[in-house]
Amino acid sequence: MSLSFATCDLCDAHKNDTDGDFRVLPPVFKDYGQRLKFAGPVATVKCFEDNTLVKAAVDSPGQGRVLVVDGGASLRRALVGGNLGKAAAKNGWAGVVVDGCVRDSAELAACDVGIRALGLMPLPTEKRNEGQSDVAVQIQGVWVRPGDWLYADEDGIVIASKPLI
Repeated sequence: MSLSFATCDLCDAHKNDTDGDFRVLPPVFKDYGQRLKFAGPVATVKCFEDNTLVKAAVDSPGQGRVLVVDGGASLRRALVGGNLGKAAAKNGWAGVVVDGCVRDSAELAACDVGIRALGLMPLPTEKRNEGQSDVAVQIQGVWVRPGDWLYADEDGIVIASKPLI
C-alpha cells in the first residue's frame, strides 16, 4: 500500500462528514516505533494490564494490519515491550496503537513497525489470559472496530470505516 497520505489532508477532505465513518483520535499518543507513518485495516484487542492476547496477535501474521489495543488507558503496566515489538515487525504488522503504556523504548525504536502509546512504564503485565479479540473498542472516547482503516503520521491518527486512499 502506498503511504502517500497526510492525516491533515484526510481531515481537510472529511472535516464535514457527519455520518461517523471518519474519526480522529485525540493527540495523546507518542511515537515509539521506527515507522512514523503507517496505515492499514484494524484488528483489535481489549485487555486490562494483561497482554496475553496482544502477544497472540503480534505472533500471528499481520498482513499489513494495525493492531489497536484498548488497554483501558492504564498507566500502571506496559502492554507492549521489545519482544512484542520485534514480533509485530517480523510478522508483518504495519503498526500497533496502545491505549496504555509500552516499555523497552530503545528496543521499540529499532523495530520496523509503527508503535503509538500513551507513555512508558517499565512494569510488565500479569498473565491472566483475560481479554477479548476482534471486538469494537473505545480508544480515548473514539469507537474503533475491526476492519476499520487506521492512518497515522507525524500529525495524528485518524480512523475510517473504509479505505480512504
